[in-house]
Amino acid sequence: MSSTFHNDKPIFIQIREIIEDQILNDQLQGNDQAPSTNQLVNFYKVNHLTVAKGVNQLVDEEILYKKRGVGMFVCVGAKERLVQKRKETFVDDYIKGMLNEANKLQMSENELIQLIKQTKGREH
Repeated sequence: MSSTFHNDKPIFIQIREIIEDQILNDQLQGNDQAPSTNQLVNFYKVNHLTVAKGVNQLVDEEILYKKRGVGMFVCVGAKERLVQKRKETFVDDYIKGMLNEANKLQMSENELIQLIKQTKGREH
């Protein structure tokens, strides 16, 4: 876990995304116990309500579930739900804007695909 937060989004969202990333990276799997609110408060040195807000959103979306007196656990199927949600967000945040810009530049679909392949090839 990293204890550094960025100013670009609220801390409760960043805490929520840290837990989501642990699920997406298979550090937490279905029925695994997630870090407790108190553990997160102590680790990140943030207000209990801030942590609770992020965790409760994950409960509302059926990514985590609570067992009273025991703790928080990862729902079975949480990873698949997160992948689908993040893909939809990816389209809204990146693909639509990229396609709008490509249209302004009168780029063909093949040109765009080639640029993506070239860029991806440089990363490996």
